[in-house]
Amino acid sequence: MFLFLAISTAMYGLGALMGAPKGQRWALILILFIAIVGILLIFPEDHALRAAFGGNAEPYLLLGGFAALVVAYRAILVRLRARIETKPETQTPRAGSFSATELDRYARHIVLREVGGPGQKKLKNAKVLVVGAGGLGAPALQYLAAAGVGLIGVIDDDEVENANLQRQVIHRDADIGVPKVFSAQNAMLAQNPHIEVRPYHRRLSKDIADELFDEYDLILDGTDNFETRYLVNEAAVRSGKPLISGALSQWEGQLSVFDPQSGTPCYKCIFPSAPAPELAPSCAQAGVIGPLPGVIGAMMAQEAIKLITGAGHVLHNEMLIYDGLYGETRKMTLKPRADCPVCSH
Repeated sequence: MFLFLAISTAMYGLGALMGAPKGQRWALILILFIAIVGILLIFPEDHALRAAFGGNAEPYLLLGGFAALVVAYRAILVRLRARIETKPETQTPRAGSFSATELDRYARHIVLREVGGPGQKKLKNAKVLVVGAGGLGAPALQYLAAAGVGLIGVIDDDEVENANLQRQVIHRDADIGVPKVFSAQNAMLAQNPHIEVRPYHRRLSKDIADELFDEYDLILDGTDNFETRYLVNEAAVRSGKPLISGALSQWEGQLSVFDPQSGTPCYKCIFPSAPAPELAPSCAQAGVIGPLPGVIGAMMAQEAIKLITGAGHVLHNEMLIYDGLYGETRKMTLKPRADCPVCSH
């Protein structure tokens, strides 16, 4: 048993030094454990390998059973926690008018000439859906909640992973293993209990997209794959809802507001087809600097606030591109395509 513990400790420590995720380190230790148990059960009693690992499988089987109980217990606690923390009765319904606490909370908005009391009231009555609770969704959700958007929906089928925490700052280390929508909901309500959050722990699909989008005034797309982006765009066009779309890779991000009802192009107009995989690698493949999703996600939230309140100039017919490596920002003019299969009908 001592030899197994020594090898396991060395493997775990070496994996940590190399930056390997915890899951991979524990997986290697599990493979080692299974191999040793196999040796102890299959090899002859006088075999040198069997003698090196103690000669008896019973201590290993007891250890394995105890570890399995611990893992099962932790999984049960995570599920119970998610259920308890997201019960409907824990949410504070939106009131028809501002409380004294809300007036104080939103005072810096209210004194802005472009927002004022009427604009803050529009935010309170607004319904915004965010697709994705990852890199872009995390900061967008945080700032929409802090700004007082009255009803925020978030749809995502992923769970929080250790590798997310370098940039998805709405989630915490204790949230690892928890569905992202529930982790985000808990953080948003902790930030602002005067709003309502609706989590949808599932993947967006064609069979629910239209009905779901009809419940909201505005859609934010923070997804990381072209298949879902095209699906979001098509559903937004059919429902007549403005779509704020962001994307990022390595040091660069971009965003635009697509709203064909107001004469802008749709996402399909600008990106008629998905690029080859090697030309648009994922963040896991190409990397991404931690603050970049915060920059672009916060910009997406700001565009949403401007759309809702009517303040300033919205990124209609424009794409903003931010280069974090060189601190540069530029804009591109966008135009609808007359032959677009999504919005030209």
